[in-house]
Amino acid sequence: MTAFVYHLKYDFFNGLRDRSLLLMNYLFPLVLFLMLGALLGGISPTFHETLIPAMIIIAVMTSTLLGMPNPIVSSREAGVFRSYKINGVPAASLLSIPVLSSLLHMVLVSVIITLAGVPLFKANLPVHWGYFVLVGLLAIFAMAGLGMLIGVIAPNSRATVLISQLFYVPSMMLSGMVMPSSMLPANMQRVAMLLPATHAMNAWRSLAFGQTTSVDPYWSMLVLLAGGLIAFGMAVILFQWDSHNQQRGRSPFLAVIAMVPYLLAAILLR
Repeated sequence: MTAFVYHLKYDFFNGLRDRSLLLMNYLFPLVLFLMLGALLGGISPTFHETLIPAMIIIAVMTSTLLGMPNPIVSSREAGVFRSYKINGVPAASLLSIPVLSSLLHMVLVSVIITLAGVPLFKANLPVHWGYFVLVGLLAIFAMAGLGMLIGVIAPNSRATVLISQLFYVPSMMLSGMVMPSSMLPANMQRVAMLLPATHAMNAWRSLAFGQTTSVDPYWSMLVLLAGGLIAFGMAVILFQWDSHNQQRGRSPFLAVIAMVPYLLAAILLR
């Protein structure tokens, strides 16, 4: 346990020292928060109603989907994980460190966005703070699990960018962060249900901010929990200690199992 806590502490402070991680965890999300808050707040008179959850989700996606996978690939290619295997560190313990570290970073960023959103952009504060925190933790967990899985299955750093963008870009347009999902065509609303950000926004809007949504928010919370658990579990199953190991492992295409909760949501909900 002492070694685990020390490793977590090292990984957390490394996210503050490393320039690329500092950019993904703090600088880029907060600059985007200032830019989008000023731009969309002036264009859309209702954007202040969802500004805080939308900006938090963008920060979480940036840290987990864009920032987390590349260090996993780099460590595997450099043989760093091999030393952990030699010392008997289990894969589940090793992979849980970046997830917990990202959760801590995102809690700090969420606090900054929540405190700054009101004086800067007159953003609405949550009505129910308990649900606000709970949904936020589920969203971070679900996206961190997905980011970890991307890092595990990606063969190189270029592939991490391509796979991550499959979730990041559609989430910006379809999840309800920029415009209400009810404005989307019916078929695109179904596609949006494949994205963790959509379920986070749905649960947040209904449970934390008291707004009306078309999907039961408790189902969205269950989808986020199941998606995070399956993604993390598949990351452990598909994890490889060394990129140069010639032994044939499990197919990375098994990672699509992590999308089952979101696929069921797209088919069954509404």
